[in-house]
Amino acid sequence: MFELRQYSLLFLTATIWGSGFIGQKLGVEYIPSFAFTFYRTLIGGLFLIPVILFLKHQAIKHNKKSRTSSMRMFILGSLSCGFCLILGESLQQFGLVHTDVNKASFITSLYMIFVPVIGFVLGHKTSIKILFCLLLSCIGLFLFCVKDGLALQRGDFLVLLCAIAFAYHILVIAYFINHVDGVLLSCGQFFCASAMGLIMMLLTEVPSVENLKAALPALLYVGIMSNGVAYTLQIVAQRGINPTIASLIMSLESVMGAFFGVICLDEIISNREMLGALLMFTAVILTQVKLTFFRKSKKSADLTENR
Repeated sequence: MFELRQYSLLFLTATIWGSGFIGQKLGVEYIPSFAFTFYRTLIGGLFLIPVILFLKHQAIKHNKKSRTSSMRMFILGSLSCGFCLILGESLQQFGLVHTDVNKASFITSLYMIFVPVIGFVLGHKTSIKILFCLLLSCIGLFLFCVKDGLALQRGDFLVLLCAIAFAYHILVIAYFINHVDGVLLSCGQFFCASAMGLIMMLLTEVPSVENLKAALPALLYVGIMSNGVAYTLQIVAQRGINPTIASLIMSLESVMGAFFGVICLDEIISNREMLGALLMFTAVILTQVKLTFFRKSKKSADLTENR
């Protein structure tokens, strides 16, 4: 039951991120990438302050002990997560200037490959079943997103670097979530990321008030939903979950992004895209299927040999 709740939260995260691609694409038309990243992370952090106060009030009201966090681990976690977050979001935002949303969502979702690869280097183990699900999901992702080949251009390369940054983000969260309260960690990472984003914005280009007003609807949606809500759900949902499986579920953001494209922009999904989406959902479901049949067959074979 615990795992089902965590997986549901991760799927909700992917759904919100999928809708956020539209806001990102619209927002970058008015303000520079570093400015967009700074404001969205700042909005996400500010959004979580009343949430934290409310949760603390509820804990006091119901005489519940709130989870204590080491200040040292909180600061290290906020800085580490914040750095990975600002790096990933900035690279993605710059990439979206030079590539389309479909290809960007495909390349971004490749973090599901980088997570087990980096994890293997760090000494984490991944089962053969999960590796098969990763391969199946990648095939589905390719069918779903890539229409005219995958020749990497400047924007695509930036989004590829963004996928690596998000893979590290997932692994860093997997470590610090065992030591720090999830909502506090999320809030801390936003303020650290926004501080880094502010420095980069001041060093590059500060948007005009008029352009900022034009980008405000996109900023509010992405800042509150994609950052404040979705990234917090990601951190909370990753507690006790295999990072590779978490990355598989969250990679469905590309499918959900296309779904919102159909709803909001009257786009059409082809049969090829439907097949790709089906393969991705199948891969996610297979991660939860216990291979009892093969285990029973193996046991039966062993008993036969013994006789």
